Amino acid sequence: MEDFSCLRLLSVLFVLELLSLSNGTNSSAEQECPIEIQPDTMVLEYQSRGQAAVCKPRNADSNVKEIFWQIQPDRNISNKSWKPDVSKDWDLSPVCHGYFDGIGWCNKTLLYILYKPPENVSIDTKDNSTSTVEGGVMELKCSIKDVAPAENLKVHWTWQKGNETVELGSVGANNASSCSFTKKRSPVNVECYINITLNRTHHGTEVRCEAELDLGPKGPQPPPSANSYSFILNVSYKPKINTTKLPKSVPVIRGYKEELVCEADGNPPPKIQWHYSSRTAFLGSNGTLIVNEEGTYNCTAENYLSRDTHVVQVELKEDYLPLLAGFVALTVVGISVIFVTIYSIYYKNTKMRRYSLKNPKLSTLNGNVAHNTWDIQLPVTKLS
Repeated sequence: MEDFSCLRLLSVLFVLELLSLSNGTNSSAEQECPIEIQPDTMVLEYQSRGQAAVCKPRNADSNVKEIFWQIQPDRNISNKSWKPDVSKDWDLSPVCHGYFDGIGWCNKTLLYILYKPPENVSIDTKDNSTSTVEGGVMELKCSIKDVAPAENLKVHWTWQKGNETVELGSVGANNASSCSFTKKRSPVNVECYINITLNRTHHGTEVRCEAELDLGPKGPQPPPSANSYSFILNVSYKPKINTTKLPKSVPVIRGYKEELVCEADGNPPPKIQWHYSSRTAFLGSNGTLIVNEEGTYNCTAENYLSRDTHVVQVELKEDYLPLLAGFVALTVVGISVIFVTIYSIYYKNTKMRRYSLKNPKLSTLNGNVAHNTWDIQLPVTKLS
């Protein structure tokens, strides 16, 4: 029986080869082959319930002599129905063969994919030796564990800082320059890479990678995927003093104090130091310097990468506000005195000129009446 099966298989393969030569290509033969496969595409998840595929003539009255499944070159199934083992059948290419009167041998292939979503996705620097200094290149590695088929894998890189999310790019696992893995359809581990040229704005940014199995329109929607945890970029960069808060020239009013604020951005956080010759200046909180006299004050911010220096010139100014206030006060007092004097004179003069001649009461007077120019000129008569 085994010899008979081998001979039968060899004859089938020989006939298929002749058929392909006579028709030019296998695809033209498949287009005319009256075979129907239900379903025509089978995308199954690893260790799922599975599904059976049925191979049969397209028309019920087709004069089919023989029909069978060829699962592997050395494995045929005479039944019209075939169900894969979803725990191990990774590398199968099921083909339905049939022999019809007038056509002969023809076949149709079932698109079959057994897939397994990623078991775990992680992100790290490649070889743990990547530079973290501003201007350097950091190479990140996205490790996808136990995924199949790897050739259908896509990796998306994104980063997030605050509320802003930016997609850095996407690569397919079949891109040899970006990903590496063993070429087989069973579960494998995949590593994909991306290079980032660092600058200080990247410090504290969260980078993630997402592994997605793109199994086509007949596959699960949305495609199965898994995300890595966040990888936080730690970028080392030189210190830079904030000159907005610390200008080159600062005026100080005599008798008052001024606070000089020296802040610098850098990673690692820079050490702030003041250099000056004044005997009255002193340090306040958070690296500030309190000054009350003119002079040159030098602020230095330094970390292991470099240092930044900023020179401040303090200029002493006179306080003219008290003199101005005294002058204004004296002016107001002088104006007030003048106004009161004028008003007093005017009031005295106008009051002394007021007289009432209604019902005058006459008194006995002698003929000698003294008067001045302000008295009323009335005839005076001595009454008996």
